[in-house]
Amino acid sequence: MEHDDNVSDTAARTGVATNKVEAVVALLLLVAGLVVIFESRRLGAGWTSDGPGAGYFPFFIGLIITISGIGILYQSLLGKNRNTEVFVDREQLRRVLSVLLPALVYVLGIALLGLYVASAVYIALFMVILGKYSWAKAALAALAVNTLFFFMFEVWFKVPLFKGALDPLSFLGY
Repeated sequence: MEHDDNVSDTAARTGVATNKVEAVVALLLLVAGLVVIFESRRLGAGWTSDGPGAGYFPFFIGLIITISGIGILYQSLLGKNRNTEVFVDREQLRRVLSVLLPALVYVLGIALLGLYVASAVYIALFMVILGKYSWAKAALAALAVNTLFFFMFEVWFKVPLFKGALDPLSFLGY
């Protein structure tokens, strides 16, 4: 008798059902749409003597978002074709978080170290940890990429990018 790996893999997957995740996203959309509607009304969503008020167009965008959120909520909880399969299993979530969490740290690192230094560290660590490159190759690539970006923005285009609260590149005079 043959063993079907797909059946055993599917049976072993545990986690939150896709329709539940869709319902949460729908609720977030619904809340966001309602906030836009109420704030648009506060700004003036009607027609004034010289045209539409400040909240006129945002009101209708909020209305579209709210209606969409209601539709998605209905489909995810009460629709006959709702998807009850597992949204993400533990291994898939681990892979996503292996990229998401370092990206969040990178964004925080930009505030302290600036775009260039934080980007160099981010590229090097990603190459070493996820790409399994040597430290020498990772450091060389990170330095080359950020040196190119530095010259492109700061020197050639004369567009200064954020240097961070600590400004570790201040010795360069930029």
